[in-house]
Amino acid sequence: MRRILWGAAVLGTVGAATLASLVVWPVGAAPGPIALSGDVDRGAYLARVSGCISCHSNFEAGRAPLAGGAPLDTPFGAFHPPNLTTDPVSGLGTWTVEQFAKAVRQGVGPDGTPYYPAFPYAFYADFTDQDIADLWAAFQTVPPVADPAPAHTVGFPFDQRWGLKLWRAAFLHDPDTGPVDGRSDAWNRGRALVRGPAHCGACHTPRNLAGGRDLAARFAGNAALPGGSKAPSIQPQALEQGGWTVSALAYALETGLTPSGDAFGGSMAEVVRENTRFMTPEDRTAMATYLLQGEVGGQTD
Repeated sequence: MRRILWGAAVLGTVGAATLASLVVWPVGAAPGPIALSGDVDRGAYLARVSGCISCHSNFEAGRAPLAGGAPLDTPFGAFHPPNLTTDPVSGLGTWTVEQFAKAVRQGVGPDGTPYYPAFPYAFYADFTDQDIADLWAAFQTVPPVADPAPAHTVGFPFDQRWGLKLWRAAFLHDPDTGPVDGRSDAWNRGRALVRGPAHCGACHTPRNLAGGRDLAARFAGNAALPGGSKAPSIQPQALEQGGWTVSALAYALETGLTPSGDAFGGSMAEVVRENTRFMTPEDRTAMATYLLQGEVGGQTD
């Protein structure tokens, strides 16, 4: 009996030590210095394409642009996009561009706290230093708003941020936005946009019970989006069966109108209204080209 108790005590001590190590285990890597000059206009365009403005603004609630967005209701709780204005207390006013880079590309805050994946940082991991400098320059033009966004409403055990370190180890993947030899410039540009800043896979890829994306079914659709809506498959075969062509899809990304004369609803209507209609015609066509042609063998992976 004494041996059993001693063994249990040892296991308990080891378990506590392991948990303590996990809690203090740092995530992310320190970014190098970014001394590039940013292009405000390009940064503003990238912020629009990436969904920063639509996600972090809640105009219906009367909040100022980028002062915090509407809550995102998920099975894990409600997540409130934070204030991204230049306010030193409620926003990014005291941040450095390097801290901003780490947050955007790695999903880690200035204090080392990992962000919840409701923030789609996984899709921004391939942003270049110039992309970061451009975004940063654009955000520096946003007037300060001393109004913090509400705190996330997340119950136990999802409120334990250290658990995100395990989640990241299991489900955080590089977006793989690089060009592919032998494909057209439009296709490669579309690939970079779809897999990167436009983060189409955030909605159009199914997720497991832990909220990780099933990359074996990339773009196959998701029947369980936050708020109860659904996202259809945008794989090449599904798009073709739905009557989509490159020109029709590019037009829909501008207007929200489908080949049948119907209009997008739900979250996709918001994507068009707040994001894709502001893109250049060339970028909308590039996205449509990539999605209709797919990767090797006509698939998206």
